[in-house]
Amino acid sequence: FTGSAFGSAAIWQYESLKSRAPTYFEEARADWLDKIRPQKRGDFRKQVNSWWNNLTEGQRTVTAANVFVFCLWRLPGMRRIMFTYFTSDPSSRALCSPMLLSTFSHFSLFHMAANMYVLWSFSSSIVSLLGCEQFIAVYLSAGVISTFVSYVAKMATGRFEPSLGASGAIMTVLAAVCTKMPEAKLAIIFLPMFTFTAGNALKAIIAFDTAGLALGWRLFDHAAHLGGALFGMWYVTYGHELIWKNREPLVKAWHEMRTKNTGKGGG
Repeated sequence: FTGSAFGSAAIWQYESLKSRAPTYFEEARADWLDKIRPQKRGDFRKQVNSWWNNLTEGQRTVTAANVFVFCLWRLPGMRRIMFTYFTSDPSSRALCSPMLLSTFSHFSLFHMAANMYVLWSFSSSIVSLLGCEQFIAVYLSAGVISTFVSYVAKMATGRFEPSLGASGAIMTVLAAVCTKMPEAKLAIIFLPMFTFTAGNALKAIIAFDTAGLALGWRLFDHAAHLGGALFGMWYVTYGHELIWKNREPLVKAWHEMRTKNTGKGGG
């Protein structure tokens, strides 16, 4: 799955770059028209649109998927399907698809809001470092990898409990940013007067989840958090060089196949 995710992201980036040039001037003209057009004050719809447009493409994609799945949980007729495919449990009859689908699944509004807040806070930094396409590949891979680590821990301890939520994948984003920018200053939203470095925050989170896993705490899926954090640290340290920077053969093959098909179509 991870190989497919990164391969698809590489092709997506190629197609995006190829199609961006002809539309550049159209987008610039649209931005200019928006600036000279009279703006309505107090327009709630426009404020929402402005907030949405300020999100990166990756943030919008992940947020929309989480909100959609959250709405599905509210439908009584979908409840059995949601428990089967949108919660991860190694004792379930569905094993593979929930490893990805549970990453976008939140039953509680507070749970989803908290995860989305952390994602919005850190994903802009990682998108600026990796680009939108690579970010999506990392995020999807992180969801599957963190769930796999959770499966292994549950099998080892014999504690078969369903898990759901984006926190494993979000831990990858958080750990990647904190590893890449360890001296960045962070603060808790409710206690902004207390600041600490990103590196120290990551150490504290890993220590907390390690203790939770060792002591059998059940408030969070600590194994998934640790799996996500370790994957994020590994990827920005080694994975980017080993995976993303070696995508050229795939992109070249895709370019040749695309050019050959275009040539046949033109003939």
